[in-house]
Amino acid sequence: MNFFDTFFSEKNLVEKTYEVVSPNGTPNLIPTSAVIAGIKTTQGEEAKKIEAILRKIDFLNGDVHHFLAHLAQPMAIDF
Repeated sequence: MNFFDTFFSEKNLVEKTYEVVSPNGTPNLIPTSAVIAGIKTTQGEEAKKIEAILRKIDFLNGDVHHFLAHLAQPMAIDF
């Protein structure tokens, strides 16, 4: 089990839907589970950076959903 699997299974986050806007202004609704699935596919430096941020948020008792909403933004697509 890797860090992301362990982290998200232990956090047991409530499923939320993040409203983000694509580059052309199209609103998108992206669920927590989709963002987590995207995180789990990252590799190399990108995965290391995300892991470091999640560890810091966890250490400071921050809101993981705030970071996940930020990561949902580049997932938004134009229609």
